Amino acid sequence: MINGMKNLRGTLCFFMVVLFIHCSQAKEKIYRISNKSISRNIKLENGSLKTISFVNKNTKEEIPVNTLYEFQLRISEGTDKEGTDRLVNSDAFQLKKVLKEEKEQLSFLLESKQYGLEVELDYALNEGEFYTNKKLKIRSQMPITIERVDLELVDGGVFQPYQKKLITAKGPAQWKPGLGQPLFGEDAPFFMGVEFPASYNYVEEGKAYCGYLIGKSLKAGEAYSSYSSVFGLGEKQETIERTFQKYISEKRVRPLRLQVQYNSWFDFGGSVDKEKFAQSVAKVHQELVSERGVPALNAYVIDDGWQDVQADWSDKVWKVNGKFDTDFKFSFDQVGQASSQLGLWLSPGCLFGAQRAAKKLGEQGFELLGNWMSMAGPKYMGLLEKRMLELTESGISYFKLDGVFGHLNIREFELNGKDYGVPTMPQLATAGLSPSDSLLNDPKYDELKTYYLVAGTERLMEIFKKQHEINPEVYIVISNGAYLSPWWLMYIDAVWMINAGDAARGSSRTEELVYRDGVYYDIWKEEKTQFPMNSIFNHEPKKVKTGESKEGFMQYLLMNLSRGTGFVELYLKTPQLSEDDWDVLADGLKWAHHAFPYFETVAMHGGDPKEMEVYGYTGWNEKGGYFSIHNPNKNEAVDYSIDLGSELVMMEKSGNYGLKMVIGDMSENKASYKLGDKISVNLKPGEVKILEFELID
Repeated sequence: MINGMKNLRGTLCFFMVVLFIHCSQAKEKIYRISNKSISRNIKLENGSLKTISFVNKNTKEEIPVNTLYEFQLRISEGTDKEGTDRLVNSDAFQLKKVLKEEKEQLSFLLESKQYGLEVELDYALNEGEFYTNKKLKIRSQMPITIERVDLELVDGGVFQPYQKKLITAKGPAQWKPGLGQPLFGEDAPFFMGVEFPASYNYVEEGKAYCGYLIGKSLKAGEAYSSYSSVFGLGEKQETIERTFQKYISEKRVRPLRLQVQYNSWFDFGGSVDKEKFAQSVAKVHQELVSERGVPALNAYVIDDGWQDVQADWSDKVWKVNGKFDTDFKFSFDQVGQASSQLGLWLSPGCLFGAQRAAKKLGEQGFELLGNWMSMAGPKYMGLLEKRMLELTESGISYFKLDGVFGHLNIREFELNGKDYGVPTMPQLATAGLSPSDSLLNDPKYDELKTYYLVAGTERLMEIFKKQHEINPEVYIVISNGAYLSPWWLMYIDAVWMINAGDAARGSSRTEELVYRDGVYYDIWKEEKTQFPMNSIFNHEPKKVKTGESKEGFMQYLLMNLSRGTGFVELYLKTPQLSEDDWDVLADGLKWAHHAFPYFETVAMHGGDPKEMEVYGYTGWNEKGGYFSIHNPNKNEAVDYSIDLGSELVMMEKSGNYGLKMVIGDMSENKASYKLGDKISVNLKPGEVKILEFELID
């Protein structure tokens, strides 16, 4: 009997072990989304999900990822309720249901009984893409505030190329918020971030966080859908920046295009009127297009000076003054005769020539910060949206939005926007501070300032999306007070280069180039900003007087254009220009049209212009490319070596390339060049040369 009991117990123990192993195995599963380029592998273990690896199918490489958590939320009872915030990560959730399981889409419903939260976790990719997306839909059983959402959290193996974080209220050339910058793999070619301009992706103590502050208050049962994270793979560590730029090119709202236009500001300043503007339109068209064969300009732009700041804007903002037709009919007719379109300057925050209108709006109960309007104020932004959409519908094809969160030297922040949904933090003792108080430069206010930047960014994005629906070819630039996030290009076309003056400083063309190119060097080489150089607004080229040599003007102009921006706005004093000046402008613009296909991959090479080191720009596609080179030293000649084997060059391995000198000459010029060749170039003091390569076989 005893032996029988022992046998029975043994049998039961055996089945219990088998059952335990079976149940444990049932709790583990690998889910994946996959296409021909990439696979993301997600492990279910003990009810929790976690990404464990990615596979680059082009290189057959598997990249393990030490995911800290699949996502993380910081929730509280309110941003103004100190001490109520807590972190809730994916380990606190259990899989409740698989909502969708397809090759390129996965969706899970997760539940945290402890925190009364439900999260719908979605993964997606499309055929042909080399990156995957992930997003959350969050629902709470009780009222909560979601302060921050993190969608990718990785422990180790990630670095942060852009390190600056200066969310300053005051200080020239000190506006470097660091928002919307990606992270890269340390030892593997991947990039990651959140597809939202105001996201903050960073590495701290070796751990990477991709997310954003939002300060979103939810009612019980209300849902919030997050922005998407992105995780993409490249083929080589050395070219991951280029891979990221390729991804941005695919994600942008409108394809990169060459936008050449005239702007009235250097001609007339605020004294512009419809007759003066018409004269310049006719003059530019006649000289460049009719007589010299330049393709018709994309737009002629009326800058600051058309708005009626004396009028009552309480029912309609940005009314037209008496210098122009109310509907710009005369100006539309003039640009139409030039086979072009009409563009407008406008300041969303009512800066510069519109500041007087801002004061009036503030007195009428609209959301005035200090001197300028709030980008998160529902009353003002509602009127701004209505007016911008009206202008878009009327045929305005280009918008220069100058003065968003402030300007070069001063920014303003919303400190008391609780009544209209902007998170506040009175525990920081902000009472009595002005919106641009220099005390706000202290990083302890960064979270509060970021909440405003997030709210303003989201409100602007709504307007930009609606403008695109009205006119899919509209061209939008955000200028003063903007910040350099590549994810802005999902909504607009170009961003001001930040921390630079409108006019390049210097008493000579060489000094002007050194000033502007020195800022380029700071942004891309020193600070390692991840933003396409081809989508920068840089306030050049300008030509406001005559008398310089054709060679000097041509060197300045071509070096300027070789920076590779697709946004070329001409700042001219049209009555001052000579026949030679128009000749040079025409030749330069023709080269920009010819070389534009190379601008997609433009990058800077060489040293620091401010240190008088030789530098330049290079851009390539499968058919060829160019190198521009400038010797900023006005006293000494310099030899410079061009390496056609560098990672910046995109020559075919077996291709032969002919060399053409766009400007300057070469003492030796071979019949053809190959990948890996080196070319020695001698540059005289202050000289510019441009070498163009074209595939011949």
